[in-house]
Amino acid sequence: MIKVLLAFGTRPEAIKLAPLYKELRNRTNNIQLVCCITGQHRELLLPFLDFFGIQADYDLNILKENQGLVHITSAVLGGMEKILSKEKPDMVIVQGDTSSAFAASLAAFYAKIPVGHVEAGLRSYDRFQPFPEEVNRVFISHMADLNFCPTQRAADNLIKEQVSLSSIFITGNTVIDALYFTLKRLHDRGEDKPDLENLSSGRVILVTAHRRESFGEGLRNLSLALRDLADTYDDVVVVYSVHPNPNVRQAVESILKGHDRIRVIPPPGYLSFVKLMKASYLIITDSGGIQEEAPSLNKPVLIARNVTERPEAVECGAARVVGTDRTQMVQEASKLLNDPAHYRFMTTVSNPFGDGHASERIADAIEAFFGVHLKDK
Repeated sequence: MIKVLLAFGTRPEAIKLAPLYKELRNRTNNIQLVCCITGQHRELLLPFLDFFGIQADYDLNILKENQGLVHITSAVLGGMEKILSKEKPDMVIVQGDTSSAFAASLAAFYAKIPVGHVEAGLRSYDRFQPFPEEVNRVFISHMADLNFCPTQRAADNLIKEQVSLSSIFITGNTVIDALYFTLKRLHDRGEDKPDLENLSSGRVILVTAHRRESFGEGLRNLSLALRDLADTYDDVVVVYSVHPNPNVRQAVESILKGHDRIRVIPPPGYLSFVKLMKASYLIITDSGGIQEEAPSLNKPVLIARNVTERPEAVECGAARVVGTDRTQMVQEASKLLNDPAHYRFMTTVSNPFGDGHASERIADAIEAFFGVHLKDK
């Protein structure tokens, strides 16, 4: 019996690990699953655990007001050391590039426990965009024994860094598994309309942006661009799902609150957010997961960052990088609002990030890894 410990702390990690959690739970003949949440984004995380039916065996509960990166990393590292000593898992699985993922991987590495990295190989090649995620994911990949890459490009990035070929698996991205699961649930329930009222009368621009590198001037420029678009187009409704971090919320609300066609809302649950994405005309975001999900929903994406570690979305035509320049954001959004041919071009592409079966491939690779090693013992 293989004991696998999943460790995560944020909402995006929960979404992307939920399909793998379910898949590993179904393989009880071979795998015993232990789940640890760090609480890095505790308030945002808990509703997603309920939605996906994830039961946490451990909760590090590290969240504190205005927590910094040093606190997150040290608290997770110390908490994970105790759990690993008690549980003695055969493998620790982390997802992505958060400080929780980095610290959990480091704790496992220190304990000489194999690490599996879901969504490995993404690179912007800029240490500070995104910060600190770019450096986190580089470190994790080089500590990992199994690297589960969403695309061939991600695998190629690891090969260039001389990561062992035997550790690299191209699986697709588990976020597509999660999206398909949610779309099926919506279909089965007959629920397609978004939970917000008064959206059917206009074209919805859905917005999410919360990255550290955008704090200050970047969020101000984004908010001003959204106000420009709402003022220019009478049929546009802007819905901004605002992260509760005061650095984000205060900057956004100071400019956008009170506009009659701009809705500033707290982050909804995943089911509600998928309904919002389906109802939207276009999406402006700095979220990696949304860049991956939107092509499956035929929604164009404007990336509110200067670089993206998901160039596949840009190359296939589903997304454009606009940064946080006010003029460029307005220009690119206006093209989509004014030019039907341009809109069709960005919304009729195949999703390069997966087919909905990534979690199965990852579980197969984990079993194969231990099948070999168990014979050697």
